[in-house]
Amino acid sequence: MDTLEAIHTRRSIRKYEPTPLSREEIETVLRAAMAAPSAGNAQPWRFLVVTDRALLDAISDIHPYVGMVKTAPAGILVLGDTLLEKFPGYWVLDCAAAIQNMLLAARAIGLGTVWTGVYPKPDRVEGFSRLFSLPGHVIPHSFVVVGHPAQEAGPVDRFNPSRIDENIFVGK
Repeated sequence: MDTLEAIHTRRSIRKYEPTPLSREEIETVLRAAMAAPSAGNAQPWRFLVVTDRALLDAISDIHPYVGMVKTAPAGILVLGDTLLEKFPGYWVLDCAAAIQNMLLAARAIGLGTVWTGVYPKPDRVEGFSRLFSLPGHVIPHSFVVVGHPAQEAGPVDRFNPSRIDENIFVGK
C-alpha cells in the first residue's frame, strides 16, 4: 500500500480478530514509530508492548475509551521519557509524531489500530503509571490498540477548504 492510500484509508478500528500479532508485525510498527521526527532528534519515546490478556483487560479499568482492547491481541503504550528530551515539553509532540507513523505503518501492513489518549488526563496518567510501575520521569502519552481488524472502514474525504487561509488569517 502506498503512503497516500494508507493516510486516506486509515480509520480507528474497534473490532479485532483474536489472531496474535507476529514479532515481525510489531517490529514493523515500532520501526516506523522510531523513524518519526523529534525535537533536536532527541527521540524521547519508549514503547511498552502489551500482549498479556490480564494486563489488556486491566487497562479498560483505567481508561474509559479502550473497551475495544478486550478483543484486541495487543496494545502499545507510548511513553515520554523526560530524561531523554533535549527541549523540555516537546516529548508530547515527539510521541504524537511517532504514533502517527505507527498508525500508518499498521494500516500499510493490514493491521488495525485505535489511538487512545492518556496524557494530560491525571487519572489516566496515574493509572497507567501504577499498572506498569513506571518511574516518575517516564510519562504515559497514549495507548494504541492494535490487531487484525474484524471490521473494515472505507475512506472518508475530510478535506475542508474553509480551514485554509493564505498569508493572513481570516478565519474566525
